[in-house]
Amino acid sequence: MKNNTVLVVGSGPIIIGQAAEFDYAGAQACKSLREDGYRVVLINSNPATIMTDQEMADRVYIEPITTSIVEEIIKKEKPFGILGTLGGQTGLNLTSELHKEGILEKYNVQILGTSVQSIETAEDRDKFREFLNKIDQPTPPSFAVNDVDNAIIAANKIGYPVVIRPAYTLGGTGGGIAKNEEELKEIATQGISLSRVGQVLIEKSLVGWKEVEYEVMRDNIGNVITICNMENIDPMGVHTGDSIVVAPSQTLNDKEYQMLRSASLNIISNLDIRGGCNVQLALKPSQLVKDTIGNNFDSDPEYYVIEVNPRVSRSSALASKATGYPIARIASKIALGKNLDEITNPVTGKTFSVFEPSLDYCVVKIPRWPFDKFPDADRSLGTQMKATGEVMGIERTFEAALLKSIRSLENNKPDLLISPDNEDSNIPMDDRLWDIAKKIRNGSNAIEETKRTFIDFWFTNAIERIIKVEKEIISSELSKDLFAKAKDYGFSDKYIAKLKNTEEKKIREIRKSFGIIPTYKMVDTCAAEFEAKTTYFYSTYETENEAIPLEGNKAIVLGSGPIRIGQGIEFDYCSVHASKSLQNNGIKSILINSNPETVSTDFDTSSRLYFEPLDSESVMDIIENESNKGKAVDSLVQFGGQTAINMSQDLGNYNFPIKGSSANVIDLASERGSFEEICNKSGVLQPEGAATVDLDEAISIANRVGYPVMV
Repeated sequence: MKNNTVLVVGSGPIIIGQAAEFDYAGAQACKSLREDGYRVVLINSNPATIMTDQEMADRVYIEPITTSIVEEIIKKEKPFGILGTLGGQTGLNLTSELHKEGILEKYNVQILGTSVQSIETAEDRDKFREFLNKIDQPTPPSFAVNDVDNAIIAANKIGYPVVIRPAYTLGGTGGGIAKNEEELKEIATQGISLSRVGQVLIEKSLVGWKEVEYEVMRDNIGNVITICNMENIDPMGVHTGDSIVVAPSQTLNDKEYQMLRSASLNIISNLDIRGGCNVQLALKPSQLVKDTIGNNFDSDPEYYVIEVNPRVSRSSALASKATGYPIARIASKIALGKNLDEITNPVTGKTFSVFEPSLDYCVVKIPRWPFDKFPDADRSLGTQMKATGEVMGIERTFEAALLKSIRSLENNKPDLLISPDNEDSNIPMDDRLWDIAKKIRNGSNAIEETKRTFIDFWFTNAIERIIKVEKEIISSELSKDLFAKAKDYGFSDKYIAKLKNTEEKKIREIRKSFGIIPTYKMVDTCAAEFEAKTTYFYSTYETENEAIPLEGNKAIVLGSGPIRIGQGIEFDYCSVHASKSLQNNGIKSILINSNPETVSTDFDTSSRLYFEPLDSESVMDIIENESNKGKAVDSLVQFGGQTAINMSQDLGNYNFPIKGSSANVIDLASERGSFEEICNKSGVLQPEGAATVDLDEAISIANRVGYPVMV
C-alpha cells in the first residue's frame, strides 16, 4: 500500500515577525493536502491556532518543535515527506536541522517542495551573494562574517553606514544600521549570537532607495508567475514588516516593473524554488530624493537584489488577501508534484493557477505597533521589525485605501487629524504618517516632506491631496458633490464630523439623505475577466453593487482586527469557529475583519467575507446592505475580543439585533461602576475601590483605600 502520510511543520508561538499568517498558511496546507487524499500529521506548539484543531489534520501533535521530538513523531507516524516551508522561519530551520543531522535520510523522509540546497542558498548570506553574482543579478557590496573583528574590516572596506543582516533569523532580529564602528560592534555582536549559524552580512547601506517586493510562484516543470508586486511606501532602511505597503506598486514605470519582475522570476528559476517565494529588491530613488541625498548613484546599477524568502512569508499572506490568490494552498499542491497548469484556482473555479492575478483596485497595508502598551519604548523604525500585526484596506484609489487602513488600526488615531506623539523627527517613527499630515496642514508641502523623509513624492502628494480635501470640507457647505468627493477620497463619517465639529450620527443621516451609500465589489483575482465563485468583498462609493444580500438565514460575525498585545490569534480562532458553527447549523455566516494574516479572512472560511474596518460606520453599512425587506441581520459580538465587544454599544444605540448577550448586558459587565453595583446587590465580594472619571476623585479613592492600588 502506498504511503500517503505528510508531516506538516507549524510555526510555534506568536512572536514579532512570525504571527497569524503562518496559522493561515498551515491551515490552507492541511486543507489542500487532505482534499487530494493525503494523510496529514501536524506538529505545532501553539494551542491558540486553527491549524491545531483536530479536524484540520488526521493527527495533531501539540509539542515543542525540536529535532528530537520530531524524530519521535517521524518514527511513529512514518511519513513519506515533510513540508516545512509553510511554518515560517521555525519550519525552515527545523527542516534544515533534520536534514543536517541525518534524521530524514535515516527514516527515508523526502523534503517536499523547495530542496534544502535551495533553502540554504537563499538563507546563507555568503552563498546567496555568490549565487546572485553567478546569475548576473546585482547585489549590494557586502561581506559575510562570523566574528566582530571581520565585521569591522568589512565595514571599513564598504564605508559607513552599513547594514548588518544576520543569517537564518526572523523579522530582521539582531540586525540594524551602523553609522560608526561603535554601533557596528554592538549590532554585530548581537546579530552573530542570534543567528542560527553565527553569521551576519555586512552590507552597503541603501537608505533612501525604493523597496519593492515580488511574490512569485514556480512549479516542478519551471512554470513561473508573479502573484503580486508590492511597493513599500517607506524607503530602504525600514524593515518591510514595519513599512506601509501598497499593492500594486504606484511609482514604478512599466520598464522598471518588468525589469524587477524578470529579475524575480530569474532568481526563483535558478534557485529551483518549488512553490511560493518572496523577493525583495531596492530600486534607485526619484531624482528629487537623489538630489536631497546628494548622490546620483551613477556608479550603481538600476536595482539591487536584497533578499529572498524561499518559503511562504508574512508578505505571502498579504499578497494572498490582496489578490485573492491562495498562495499556501497552491504551494502545497506543487510540493506534492502538481504543476500550475494542472491546479484549478479555487477562487474562480474556472481558471488554472498558472493565470496571473489582476487587480482593479488598490491595497494598503499598515503595521500595528505595540507602542500604545509601551509608550516609553524606542519607537524608531529600522531593520528589526517591531510591529505585532497589520491591517489592510482595499479601495479604488490609494488615498481611500490609506484612510481605510488607518481606520482599521484601532490605535486611537482613526484619521489624520490626531497629533503625532513624535513630532519633528527626521528618523522613521511609527506615527510618521500623522507627522507628515500635520506638517503639510501647517504649511509644509509634498516636496518638502519628500526631502525630509525620502518617501517618494507620489505618496507625499497623495497625503497633501487629502489635506486639501480636509480644508475644503471645513470651509465649504457640505453639499452632495462635496460629500461624494470626500467619500471618493476615503473620508469616514467620523472624520467629516470632526472637521464640521458635529456628531457622527448627524453626518451619517446627511449622507444617507443624499443617497450616498457604499457599494461592494468582489475580490476575484481576475479583475472581473472571469466569473468568480468567491464571496469576498470590499466597499467603495460607485454605482454597481456586486454584494447582493444573501438569501435565507444568516448572521454576521465580527472579527477581532489586527493582532496586538492583549488581543491575539485566539480571537481569530473564536471567530472562525463561530462562522463554521453557523454554517453547520444551516445559517450563512458573514464575517467582517481587516486583518490579512488570519484564517478568518480566508476566502472559504465564511459564506461571505467583507474586508472592512471594524468601526460603527462600516459594520452598520454592511448590516444595512445585508438586510432583506427591512429586516436587519443579526450580529455576533462575543468572539472578536474587545474590538467586537466595543462595537456592541454602537449596534445597541441604533437598535440593530445582537445574538446572545444584549448590548445592555455587555455594558453592565464591562463598565466598572455598573459591574460594582451588580456585585454589591448580589452580595459578591470585591476588592475595596470605586470607579471614577475624575483625577481628583481617583486620588481621593486611593487615599481612602490605601496604597498600593491597582488602576
